[in-house]
Amino acid sequence: MSRRRAAEKREVLKDPKYGNIIVTKFMNCLMRAGKKSVAERILYSAFDRVHGKNGKSCLELFVEALENVKPSLEVKSRRVGGATYQVPTEVSPGRAQALSIRWMIKAAGSRSEKTMEERLAAEILDASSGKGIAVKKKEDSHKMAEANRAFVHYRW
Repeated sequence: MSRRRAAEKREVLKDPKYGNIIVTKFMNCLMRAGKKSVAERILYSAFDRVHGKNGKSCLELFVEALENVKPSLEVKSRRVGGATYQVPTEVSPGRAQALSIRWMIKAAGSRSEKTMEERLAAEILDASSGKGIAVKKKEDSHKMAEANRAFVHYRW
């Protein structure tokens, strides 16, 4: 951890189409090599594929998917007397959002569909209904924290 002051949070602008900050953050994480227009095209075409499914708008499905992927507990390594323990800790809201975005993108990338738009659309639909690779990652994180509940007194 840095000994200097904490880094200041930068304000993220709302995206032009939906006016949502979370969509912009997702787009920025999806972006590779500074090509924001490519990330924008991928995300918006995935939203177009998702639109109208389950009788909800694409933005509602997207936000619901991110909520289903957000972890509330995680484990952190803590060294005590030569032994390393996996100590369960609560996740701050900002970190939970960042983890859910990262997990959704990684899960979509590992799917077998042909294009990234199709992969992302399928992952959004799966996550909004409570299944999919990203939701499984969250459940694994919670299981790990639950299994190591005995070490909670080592929390700092």
